[in-house]
Amino acid sequence: MVAAGASLADEVGLARLTMGLLAERLGVRSPSLYKHVGGQEDLVRRIAALATAQAADAVGTAVQGLAGRDALAAALHAFRTFVIDHPGRYAATTGMEPTGPDDPMALATQRLFEVFRAVLRGYGLEESDTDHALRMLRSLCHGFATLEAASGFKWRTDIDKSFEWLIAFTDRGLRAM
Repeated sequence: MVAAGASLADEVGLARLTMGLLAERLGVRSPSLYKHVGGQEDLVRRIAALATAQAADAVGTAVQGLAGRDALAAALHAFRTFVIDHPGRYAATTGMEPTGPDDPMALATQRLFEVFRAVLRGYGLEESDTDHALRMLRSLCHGFATLEAASGFKWRTDIDKSFEWLIAFTDRGLRAM
């Protein structure tokens, strides 16, 4: 059911996802959904955990065996692709705070951050700079991909070239640290 909710969120947008719409999609009555989730908020929390785990898998697979700029490029491309391909489920992750260390959202977020930490280790950053670099990467990925998914780049310059520029700029900045 959560996967169906995530797919529906991608299709109609997270803001338009309702328990009633999901029940209709699944061919059941709305009260039947409450046997599986505690309501709209619980459904969105579960979608966020699923999306974060899927993003961690996508980025982790992309960086296998790579280091340095190659790993950075693969991670950023994989994350961008995930957000563009799954805008509804990704939207569920924004601002979703884990309820505790065993929360599936916390565990998935930790896995995703560990992949990005591995990418950053290839740059030899000081440990004290790693959190700053993680925030930078998340901001870059989130900002670019959500703008792109929302058709926020209206000028003629090729979006893929802009993204490659972003990767090159980030690589140079991390190397300079």
